[in-house]
Amino acid sequence: MSIGLNDSVDSAEGEHGAPVWAVFGDLMAGLLGAFVLILVCALGLQLELSQRLDAEVKKRQAEESRRMSLEQALAVPLAEGRVTLQGGRIGISSSLLFDFNSDQLQPEGRRLLQGLAGTLKAYLAARDEVLMVSGFTDDRPVRGGSRQFEANLELSAQRALTVTRALIEAGVPASAVFAAAFGAEQPVAPNSDAEGRALNRRVEMTPLPRPAAATASPSPAGR
Repeated sequence: MSIGLNDSVDSAEGEHGAPVWAVFGDLMAGLLGAFVLILVCALGLQLELSQRLDAEVKKRQAEESRRMSLEQALAVPLAEGRVTLQGGRIGISSSLLFDFNSDQLQPEGRRLLQGLAGTLKAYLAARDEVLMVSGFTDDRPVRGGSRQFEANLELSAQRALTVTRALIEAGVPASAVFAAAFGAEQPVAPNSDAEGRALNRRVEMTPLPRPAAATASPSPAGR
């Protein structure tokens, strides 16, 4: 009688115990899977952050290398105060290049550009870069001068083109230089006094990575 009762209890535990352990096993497997997924995501995020950091470090190193190369290439005009170098941009005061409200180069300005041309040509060729020549003005309306311009933007554009042409004539390849105009935009000083306005009337030359050549699409047959 006693034996039969124990058999009944063991049988009951077996019937009810098996599902409990199965559920517990499924739960543990689910938790383990979730942990593995979180770990994989964390590792992926860490890898992405590491790659971004490496890219930023390389970018800063490239910028520092460019700055040092420009400083070395422009050591003489920088020491003489004829040009400035800020953030990779070579700055020249408009007063060295042009008369007030004029787009015609002064002799001193032409000599300065001729002296810079060889250095810029070698620098651009060594790094496979191009030069953006940008014209800027103060915020006062243009009037007077050797010719009348409709707006500051037009004056800055003509000055940038004049400098670009002078550099090409002095030996910089035409494919390595282009002009841009900003008018009174992007001032470097307040336009509230004569000193600030003089600083804003400037031409900047900025070396930039050469754009990738566009791949020409094949012409349709029969054309």
